[in-house]
Amino acid sequence: MKFAVIVFPGSNCDKDLYFAVKDSIHAEVEMIDYRETSLDGFDAVLIPGGFSYGDYLRSGAIAAHAPIIKTIKKMAILGKPILGICNGFQILTEIGLLPGALMRNRQNKFICETVDLRVENSQTIFTSEYDYDEIINIPVAHGEGNYYCDIATLKQINDNNQIVFRYASDINGSVDNIAGIINKEGNVLGMMPHPERALEEIIGSDDGLKMFQSILKSHMNRVNL
Repeated sequence: MKFAVIVFPGSNCDKDLYFAVKDSIHAEVEMIDYRETSLDGFDAVLIPGGFSYGDYLRSGAIAAHAPIIKTIKKMAILGKPILGICNGFQILTEIGLLPGALMRNRQNKFICETVDLRVENSQTIFTSEYDYDEIINIPVAHGEGNYYCDIATLKQINDNNQIVFRYASDINGSVDNIAGIINKEGNVLGMMPHPERALEEIIGSDDGLKMFQSILKSHMNRVNL
């Protein structure tokens, strides 16, 4: 399996994701510049956290118009796994691959701490190694992680089981304590917490490892069909 880590001006979690794939699940991975227009040969796309284009206008708004975006949308249509973390989640909402938007944290402060998440959907290609209702410890680091959607959209994503992670407590004002959602088709996941920063117990938690293992296992199952 071959992963692409997309790098925008201002990305600062790209190497974290690169080594999460390379050293933790020992899969092939490359850093891909935002100016590229092809992702041929890649099986999955990872959009890292950071401050793409300095978060000017609003988080992810300028990155949404980068050359690589058209190709990412094509990968989504093809059913390839696409994972957007933190700024990556913001970008996925900006380009319409996920519903809703990310706003300033309710307390109008940057949050950087490890939080408890509840696994709300363990039947996805990103979460199959977790148990439903499992509590996991994952770091967050964001100033605009307050997830918002209107009432109709909230009902829709609840009905479709698209809410994958919820904060165990209200940390930033997110609607329904939503920390991560998936698209209807099940191949695009956006989340504000950073699983790539929770891969070893020595740094506080290895609860993020199962996400990357889930993606790899899902791919291997499809290949072996």
